Amino acid sequence: MMRGMGNMQGMMKQVQKMQKDMEKAQAELNVREFVGEATNQLVTATFTGDRKMKDISIKEDVVDPEDVEMLQDLVIMAVNDALTKVEKETEATMGKYAKGMPGF
Repeated sequence: MMRGMGNMQGMMKQVQKMQKDMEKAQAELNVREFVGEATNQLVTATFTGDRKMKDISIKEDVVDPEDVEMLQDLVIMAVNDALTKVEKETEATMGKYAKGMPGF
C-alpha cells in the first residue's frame, strides 16, 4: 500500500513541475512580439504573445481617401498575419505540454 502512495507523490511532483514549466513558457510567450505584414509591408501590426496589439504602422503612400476599403483590407491582412504567427508559436510552445495528456 505504501508503494502506491510513493508513486502518487512522485506523480504529483511531476505534475507540479510541469505546471510551473507551463506557466513560465506562457509568461515568456506573452512578452514576445509578433509582427504581421500586409502586401510589401504597407501595413504592419505588432502583437504580444497574449494577443494584445502594441503597434500598427501604415505607410503614407497607401493612404488614399478615395480608396479606404483597400486600406481596411491591408489592416485586416496585417492583423490576421500577426495573430496567425502568435497562434503557431503558442501551439509550438504550449502544445508539447498537452501531448499524451487525456482530454487534450
